[in-house]
Amino acid sequence: MKKILSLLIATTLMISLFVGCSKDEKNDTKKDDNKPVAEKNDDKKEADKKEDKDDKIVIAGIYKAGDQVWFIDEGAAAEEMCKKMGVDEFIYIDAKMNPETYLQAIDNVIAQEVDGVLTCIPDQQLSQVTVNKLKEAGIPVIAADDALQDEDGNKLAPWVGISAYNIGAANGEWMAKYAIDNGLDKDEEAGLLLLTMDTVSSCVPRTEGEYDKFTENISDFPEDKIYRADYNGETDKGFAAASSVITANPQIKKWMVMAANDEGAVGGVRALEQAGLDKDSCVIGLGAYLAKGEFKKEYSAMKAATYFSAQAVGGDSAKFLIDHIKNGTEIPMEHAVDAIIVTKDNYKEVMGKYAE
Repeated sequence: MKKILSLLIATTLMISLFVGCSKDEKNDTKKDDNKPVAEKNDDKKEADKKEDKDDKIVIAGIYKAGDQVWFIDEGAAAEEMCKKMGVDEFIYIDAKMNPETYLQAIDNVIAQEVDGVLTCIPDQQLSQVTVNKLKEAGIPVIAADDALQDEDGNKLAPWVGISAYNIGAANGEWMAKYAIDNGLDKDEEAGLLLLTMDTVSSCVPRTEGEYDKFTENISDFPEDKIYRADYNGETDKGFAAASSVITANPQIKKWMVMAANDEGAVGGVRALEQAGLDKDSCVIGLGAYLAKGEFKKEYSAMKAATYFSAQAVGGDSAKFLIDHIKNGTEIPMEHAVDAIIVTKDNYKEVMGKYAE
């Protein structure tokens, strides 16, 4: 009898253990069913969100001076190309010429897991850290206008911009012809002012081209009547730099001014106006995006400008990046857009809708 009772107890224990295990396994497989409805909905939303993000293409454009006309136009062209090529979102970011703001923007777009970055860097000394951060995050980058480069000037990432030296040379050649046609090449009261941006690698060749072509065409122009003043690319800084030279050289009454961008050229125009020398002087712009406003006036010392399209830089850079992201197409390391001299007489025809 005791043997039978012991056998029954052992059998009961084994059945209980089996049922317990089965119950636990069942609970494990159906534990999601016991979640509150709200929590299950949150899980579904998170899964849907992840799935949407995986399919969504986002491009960020980080521009060193996002409030300047050039970069506004460039960003708009990049966004337009993104829409045309099926990109879901383009994020426009103004770095405000501030290295800290720029680096924060880089960190932010990495955190947002964007698919690609277009950037014009405010300080080229940040090139290596930019490339390193984006490479580690697996995000391709194209430098627009100002290259991402090492200390020796070697490009660290693909670049889209203008042929800086040739554009400067076009300015220098035009200014030399203007000087000869108006007798300024032999005038004792005439001087040449080069407004430079020596801390920006893409701008240095512009000034070199301006100087080389001007002196090539007027080989006997006195070197001591060629002046230089550096600025940072902003109109007010160009104005201050030009004013300083004009004030310090009262013997020069007729100025020929060339700059590294349109902002500097307009600053030169304002400085000449303040000094009362604008009627006998001449300024040539570089970009034409601000020069067009001077052309619309009854009179301005801004006589011409090289026009190169911010729309071409923005659109081409975006196209290369998107082709790479979508199709794996290799991005060219260098791509330069063309330029042409415009004046009050032809700027509307040449610039089309961008002359407005």
